[in-house]
Amino acid sequence: MADPSPWVACVPWVGAALGLAALAAAFRAGRRWRLVENLPVSKTTGVFIGLVELEGTAECAAPLASYLAGRACVCYRWSVEEHWSRTVTETYTDKDGHLQTRTRHESGWTTVADGGEMTAFYVRDDCGVILLRPEGAKLEPETLFDETCGRGDPLYYAKGPAAAIMDSDHRRRFVERGIPQHAVLYVVGQARERRDVVAAEIAADPAAAMFLISTRSRQAVSAGLKWGQRIWALLGLLPAVGGAVLGDTLAGVPADSRLAVYAAVGLGYVAAAALAWVWMVFNSLVDLRQRVREAWALVDIQLKRRHDLIPALVNVVRGYSDHEQRVQTELAALRTELSATPPGVAGPDPSAVGKSVAAIVERYPDLKANQTFAGLQQNLIDTEQRIALARGYFNEIATHYNTRLEIVPERFVAALAAMRPQVLMAANEFERAAVKV
Repeated sequence: MADPSPWVACVPWVGAALGLAALAAAFRAGRRWRLVENLPVSKTTGVFIGLVELEGTAECAAPLASYLAGRACVCYRWSVEEHWSRTVTETYTDKDGHLQTRTRHESGWTTVADGGEMTAFYVRDDCGVILLRPEGAKLEPETLFDETCGRGDPLYYAKGPAAAIMDSDHRRRFVERGIPQHAVLYVVGQARERRDVVAAEIAADPAAAMFLISTRSRQAVSAGLKWGQRIWALLGLLPAVGGAVLGDTLAGVPADSRLAVYAAVGLGYVAAAALAWVWMVFNSLVDLRQRVREAWALVDIQLKRRHDLIPALVNVVRGYSDHEQRVQTELAALRTELSATPPGVAGPDPSAVGKSVAAIVERYPDLKANQTFAGLQQNLIDTEQRIALARGYFNEIATHYNTRLEIVPERFVAALAAMRPQVLMAANEFERAAVKV
């Protein structure tokens, strides 16, 4: 006969709720994994406004000195824990109603001091640098210091408090984690315009899907999220089926009718997981398609920038060069005049020549055309590099998108949305609106 207790009837529902919670955690990890996979790694000089991935080293002109290890860092966090132990005696009533006494041993670690610092720093790769503001990011630092010692070690009091906690064993554990100077980083964050100069920076944004600064590689981060999704999905099946098993056992359900219930619960969980997977994959493909379109828009912007900027620079340099040619001609004439009328010889007053030269220098303090040509050359190099980076970004993300459309089983989800492969940029398309210099 079934147990009429209300709480027994709630056991399967509690198990189902725990299973769905684990399933939600699984697909939260899955969305983050697909986000990492959908974002190509950008170069620092090719960072555009929006969510980006970077790989480079942490660089700071004035790094911090970590508290325990004394290493040059861009951020660090330290803690000091003290071990304690005690024996507790307690009185309880046994099943026969008699008072009994028992003792147990308790021990653990208590944090007695902690702290840390962080500062803005630059991420450097083979193309340049970009400013990163780490406040609000999820940090995955490396261990800088980890040591356990007793009172006989100078570290015990040098970096820890003077007073001991209750029931202390006089053992302390000193741990420090941080991001040292020159550490190789993997960064996912929102890029925005800097306020002080015309450049991009990466900083916290409440609307951004992820802000991560990790000392692990991109492959390691991606693999961790992928396995996290799988583990959470499998763990969710345990409470879902286990709740049904426990509920039936407590309710006294006959054994011959339990198997069908367990199979129904398991199939229901698998169906929910399958629907969630289709939803996640579909949204991921739509997000990737939008990123492909955004990448093409960035290429178009850079081509438009080149088309508008370079002719204007060429005209400025040409005008400046013509102007300098006239000034140099005038100066040559003045120098000829000065050499033809030395002091004491009849002729024009030499002081007039000095005034003319002074007036020219005052009006045109910099008369070196080679600098303007060097500036034009640098602008040409920077512009073509911007276009090449934008083109590479587009082709990389488009290739990933095309691959996702072909692999099984995601190709079936893509077919539901009638998604088509994206044609890559070829060299002849890349030369649109060429500029003659």
